[in-house]
Amino acid sequence: MRISKEENRYIPGTCNIGPKEIQMRKKASIAAGIFCAAAMAFVLLFDVDKYWRLLLFFPASGFAVTFQQWYNKFCVAFGMKGVFNFGEMGKTFSVEQQENFKQDRIRAWKMIVFGVVFGLVTALVFFFLP
Repeated sequence: MRISKEENRYIPGTCNIGPKEIQMRKKASIAAGIFCAAAMAFVLLFDVDKYWRLLLFFPASGFAVTFQQWYNKFCVAFGMKGVFNFGEMGKTFSVEQQENFKQDRIRAWKMIVFGVVFGLVTALVFFFLP
């Protein structure tokens, strides 16, 4: 994924991480996806009790949130804290304007809610599988 110079900047409620942070989230998303798929396979292969299948909520939600962070170039934790990073890993800068911080928090909450809904739907699908 290439990022143009125009996209490599903080945009309130849209983009709060640069290329290095995006790359880290891409790796996390791939790892979360593999773990989620492995958990689903385990549940099916070993005919796990229906109620234990509900635990798939956690890896599915984690995958959904990490994928969104990579795909949308937006860190949920940064959005909630009101910071951004387009440079060295671990170095953040504060969002100064309250309106921008508000847009970031709204975006972060939307991503969290989507992750929770995705996890819930996934867990329920596996719960009702024979």
